[in-house]
Amino acid sequence: MPDLLARIHFSENATRLGINILVALLILLIGTWLAARVANLVQRAMQRASVDATLIGFLRNLLYGVLVAVLVVSALITAGVPSAPLVAALGASGLAIGLALQGSLSNLAWGVLLIVFRPFRAGDFVHAGGVDGTVETVNLMYTLLVLPDNREAIVPNAKIGSDAIINANRRGTRRFELKVGIGYKDDIGQAIGEVERLFAADSRILDEPPPSVVTGTLAESSVDLIIRAWTRSEDLWATQTELLRSIKERFADVGISIPYPQRELTVVQGALADGSGKAG
Repeated sequence: MPDLLARIHFSENATRLGINILVALLILLIGTWLAARVANLVQRAMQRASVDATLIGFLRNLLYGVLVAVLVVSALITAGVPSAPLVAALGASGLAIGLALQGSLSNLAWGVLLIVFRPFRAGDFVHAGGVDGTVETVNLMYTLLVLPDNREAIVPNAKIGSDAIINANRRGTRRFELKVGIGYKDDIGQAIGEVERLFAADSRILDEPPPSVVTGTLAESSVDLIIRAWTRSEDLWATQTELLRSIKERFADVGISIPYPQRELTVVQGALADGSGKAG
């Protein structure tokens, strides 16, 4: 009789366990399908809201992963796994993974912030993470910059986020500054007028803010003029270099000199005194 009762009790437990496992599998199957549908709905909603494509993919996968993790925990509990040890094991595993991947998680967190706040976009010339270059792509883990000599720099997002970011294209215009020296005998007013005429002749130089030419310093061999002008960001380099060449050519045409460093030596003729103080 006791053996019969034991077999009946075992059979009931096995049946209950089988039902629980079946329910757990159904939770996983149906829940995974629903999680994918929910993640896709959120993805389409973000696309309609014009959220950045990289951020859309990340948030969609993050939401799907969280939902699947909840489903797995629910299925295990339904199958009869004790919840307290399971939660403790998951917490310990999460802590260990977080400590092992703290550098990667930092890059990931900064990647999300860079995508959300957008201190720069693809095509901007920036100084970021100690590197000067044009932004090509912003990924969740790193940012790809193309250097002026066409080399590529892969900069971790954590390094970019922990340093100052200088964006040369954000406002659409930039100012350049040139220093040109003229001789002390040259007419400063004439030199300034010639530069201003060059400003007016170059359509790339903006009227607002207005360009300027001022007397900067009285150097040893020259009077230095400080020349400042604004252009569109994409025209900066070409305008700056061509204006410098035009100034040199115009000054040569009108007779304004651009002096080089000079020294005046005074030679005193006469005999030198010898060691006894007498003239040799």
